[in-house]
Amino acid sequence: MTISTVALFWALFLVCVMNMVRYFSSLRALLVVLRGCDPLLYQYVDGAGFFTSHGQPSKQMRLVTYIWSQRYHDHHDDEFIRRCERVRRQFLLTSALCGLVIISLISLMFWH
Repeated sequence: MTISTVALFWALFLVCVMNMVRYFSSLRALLVVLRGCDPLLYQYVDGAGFFTSHGQPSKQMRLVTYIWSQRYHDHHDDEFIRRCERVRRQFLLTSALCGLVIISLISLMFWH
């Protein structure tokens, strides 16, 4: 029994897409918690416009930087801290999977 490299690529791609959906869902849940526990930070990171076409990318990057630098550890709400940890872990996992998909695609282009 041989495993098709193309089928393996599509399976990896599907896993990556599913993790991206989970990541965005967790990010939405984080913004809901943030709106309730810290309205000023919610406005600072453009929480209301985060997933809209009129969102401000510079403000959205503030949330990415906030989570990446782990500044949430000083926050007063434990639920918010747990959500930030989850979003950070999912971001790292999804980034690694996307990198693996790109490497696999390049490899398939040379292999086939």
